[in-house]
Order: sequence, then C-alpha cells, then structure tokens
Amino acid sequence: MSWQKSIEELRRRERLAEKMGGEEPVSRQRGRGKLTVRERVAFLADPGSFHEIGKIAGNATYGADDELEHFTPSNSVMGRAQLNGKSTVILADDFTVRGGAADASIWQKMVQAIKMAAEYRLPLVQMIDGTGGGGSVKMLEKDPRTYIPETPGWNEITHGLTQVPFVSLALGPCAGMGAGRVAASHFSVMVKELSQVFVAGPPVAIALGEDVTKEEMGGWKIQGQNGTVDNVVNSEAEAFETARRFLSYLPASVHELPEREQPNDTPDRREESLISIVPTDGKTPYKPRKIVEATVDKGSFFEIGHDWGRGIVCGFARLDGYPVGILAGDPFFLDGAWTADVCDKVARHMDLCSQFHLPVVHFVDCPGFAVGVKAETAGVTRAGVRAMTAIYQADVPVCSVVIRKAYGLAGSAMMNQSRTKWRYCWPSG
Repeated sequence: MSWQKSIEELRRRERLAEKMGGEEPVSRQRGRGKLTVRERVAFLADPGSFHEIGKIAGNATYGADDELEHFTPSNSVMGRAQLNGKSTVILADDFTVRGGAADASIWQKMVQAIKMAAEYRLPLVQMIDGTGGGGSVKMLEKDPRTYIPETPGWNEITHGLTQVPFVSLALGPCAGMGAGRVAASHFSVMVKELSQVFVAGPPVAIALGEDVTKEEMGGWKIQGQNGTVDNVVNSEAEAFETARRFLSYLPASVHELPEREQPNDTPDRREESLISIVPTDGKTPYKPRKIVEATVDKGSFFEIGHDWGRGIVCGFARLDGYPVGILAGDPFFLDGAWTADVCDKVARHMDLCSQFHLPVVHFVDCPGFAVGVKAETAGVTRAGVRAMTAIYQADVPVCSVVIRKAYGLAGSAMMNQSRTKWRYCWPSG
C-alpha cells in the first residue's frame, strides 16, 4: 500500500484552492480594478517567502463513490512570509469567494493567524476585503435560526494588540467585522476610490432612511479624515509599500527594541535652511514638516495620519539610524491649538511609541487647548485629559524642542514634567 493517491488528492485540492472563487468571480474582481488575494500576497511578501497554512481548508462535496465533486476554498488565506527580510504573519481576505463573508472564511484560520503572530512574537499584516462578520444571507437560508451573536477571534485580537504590531490594509468594502479588523490595528491604510469602511453598508442605511453610496458613507474622505484609518494611498501597490515601511521602524514585538539601521546621513550635517525656516514675524506660519525633514536622518520621516487632527504632525523618523516617534505642532491649523481630534491623535501616537519603545521628539508650537463652543461640543476637555494621560504614562524618553509657543495646560503637556526634562528652545521659542 502507498499513500501516493492521497498525496495526489491533496495536491489536486491545492490547485483548486489556487483558483479561488473561479473564473467569473476572479474576472469581476479584476474588473473592479482589484488584485486577487494571491496576487496581493505575492506583491506584499518578499519574493518566494510566503509559506501558506491551511490552503486546502474549505467546503467539499463528495459523490457516491467518495470522489470529490466540488470544492470551495476558504476565503481567508494565511501564512508566514518575509517582509524586508523579517518574519511576518499574513492574513488576507478573498472577495471572490462569497464576497468575503465571514461564514465562508473558516473562521478558525483567522484566529490561528492572530494566535501565531502573538505567540511567535511576529507582526501581523491583514489585507481586508470582506462584507462582514456576522455571516450572510446564504447562511440564513441554510440555517434560519436566531442566536445571540458572538465575535470569534476578538479575544485573540485584543491580546495580540498588546504584543505585536498589527497592520490593516483596507482593500475593498469592509463592513461589520471587516471594519472592526481595520480599526483594531496599530496602523491602517485604505485606497482611494477602492476601499470603504463602515459598520453596515448602504442597504442598511437606505432602510433607515438615508440614501447614500458606499463611497459617501465610508470612503476615504470620511474615514481618512476622522482618524478611523491612518493613511490614505492611491493604489494597492502603494498600500503594500506603506505597510512595509511602517513595520521597518518597529520591533517584531513588545519584547524587543527597535533596530538601528546603518545611517545614510552624517550627524554633523548642517541645514542652512533652518536658520530662516521660522519667520521672525510671530504671526506668520511655517511648515513644520520641513523642520522635521531637515532635522532627522535624510529621507527617514514617515508621516502617520496626515488627513486628520491637522494641528499636529505625527510619524516616525530616524536619528543616527535609531527609530524615533515624531510630534510637531502645525500653526497652519488654528495656530496649532489642541482640538479634540488633535488630542486623540496625540494620545494614539504616544501610546504607539511607548508600547514599541520608540523615544519621542516633540517640536512644540502650541497655544493651548482649543477654546469655544465648537471645541467644547467636540469634547476637547475629555480628549485633552486623555492626551495628557498618555504623555504622562509613556515610559520612553521625550525630547521637546520649543519652536514658538507652549501655553496653558496643553503647552505644559509637551512631556511628562515630573521626569528628567530634555528641552531645547528654537531662537523663536
């Protein structure tokens, strides 16, 4: 007796899985300007490095002779790969199989991917392109019962977020659990005109009396400007490169320190533009990104959250090759006052830097918290306390450079004032 026949059957199922949802769904996917799940994995991972797990998981039907008649693969592809030479877990949705509906995903695959990332202390990159977490109409047709909903995998997501970097790429319509997975991350990206993120889609909104399209309800102009999604890009290829760059600044887990890269810059480089970059007229604004870019290692500044909380610039950079977090007040937006969304952005970024052990450089230009009815209606007091708490809870060094203003309670929150203070003043400060 030989196992050859069984092995051949396994290989046949693997070939069937590689066909994803079949020719017609794959053609529709490409017709929408979207890559297939396997093309996405190939673009994201270092060439030839992806090791798939659970490839033959799916739903099969057999004939009277126990021969396989039909096989529908899971719409969740997972495995390990190298990104920039570093081991990473990849979890990707396949919209060509039942529109990414959760009941076709073999949800245990998602849970195992998240467990693997946390237990092996590896970053997780999710490529999300799915219609929800609660199943589908097809599921209800087969099993028309009511039940108290659960959220498989959320416990693992909650734990994983405390251990390793989570990156979520929204690469299509992401509703319900899909939207939750986008937001439950340390860094999220969506593609203009291709991605939408919402709790429930337009049919539900229409039933409630609001006639909207997917883009109007959850497109980049909504989610990229309210902080649900961190960065907005123009293509899937740019999304993959953005994910790789974000991870290049972070350690694989909270149990490690960020790696230093060999700097391509010299510490004694002088930037003559800095002597006049801040106007002597204190009422004239300046561009804080130019100060950041001139101060850090050349080409190393990576901005996070450009389109929301505009009064503060956040991101990563390198100093002599070492990763650091960046905060910089932007006087072009309410003179850099801390509005509620600015406070939320500061808190999120400080939490991220503290969790993954990145020191922070803060270019301070803050006239205080935003004042007025609009500011209070938005909850600036609550958000401000949360931002100050995040700064005081952070256990990484903070160096403040006062560019102009540091007024009031928000100005005092440039760093934890009870700790050792590394504070510098620009001549204009």
